[in-house]
Amino acid sequence: MLCTASTIKGYTIAASDGPIGTVSDFLFDDKSWRVRWMVVDTGKWLTGRKVLLPPLVLGNPDSLAREFSVRLTTRQVKDSPDVDTDRPVSRQMETHIYDYYGWGPYWGDGMYMGGYGFVGAAMAPAPYLGSRRREAEEIAAAQEIDADLHLRSTEAVTGYHIHASDGVIGHVEDFLLGDIDWSIRYLVVDTKNWWPGKHVLVSPRSAGDIDWRHRLVNLKVDRQKVKDSPAYDASTAVDRAFEDGFRKYYGHDSQPGNQA
Repeated sequence: MLCTASTIKGYTIAASDGPIGTVSDFLFDDKSWRVRWMVVDTGKWLTGRKVLLPPLVLGNPDSLAREFSVRLTTRQVKDSPDVDTDRPVSRQMETHIYDYYGWGPYWGDGMYMGGYGFVGAAMAPAPYLGSRRREAEEIAAAQEIDADLHLRSTEAVTGYHIHASDGVIGHVEDFLLGDIDWSIRYLVVDTKNWWPGKHVLVSPRSAGDIDWRHRLVNLKVDRQKVKDSPAYDASTAVDRAFEDGFRKYYGHDSQPGNQA
């Protein structure tokens, strides 16, 4: 099932013993185009504090109640490491969070669920699993000096211009997410400044780099290719037939979300 990021924002996150807060943003890896963290605004419960949760802890969404259940307690969340979500989230901070909860990090080895490492079905708190593990992970992080540079906010990227190989065609309006692997399957692009009345989808497979300085998402296709692509209607579900036609049009031989 695909869902828009804007629709999920505002969903309540319910721990096993009470509400935690509401979804306020998503942090995604701009290389793999997968959501790595959900940003949860704890509101009045932990005034002024936001926490990060990986999608692996989420249960199935309740669209009527606009709620996600999570396999955590409110105490676990309250005692989790503080994160300043107004600043770039470093690999070191990610390591601290994974250590605190006793989870295997998504960049490590081991079992995976939805692209994320998983340790222990009970999800019990295991504060800081030991200096040797932290040291090893911090060394690995240091060897990937630019790793921290690829974790980005969907809220921040909303509004970025879409730049085809021969010019600007519109701007990012939303993101279509796969709720199984939490990949960004499509960017929803508003083209009204180039040609009126049309929204289109762009797959990350057609995207090149993201120019953060100039607020651009660069594409590897030209404007005409995007203009002639299937129109997107937000009131209509993106079903198998649409995706098959979309992949055929762009020459994608597999689903946009099947990226490492």
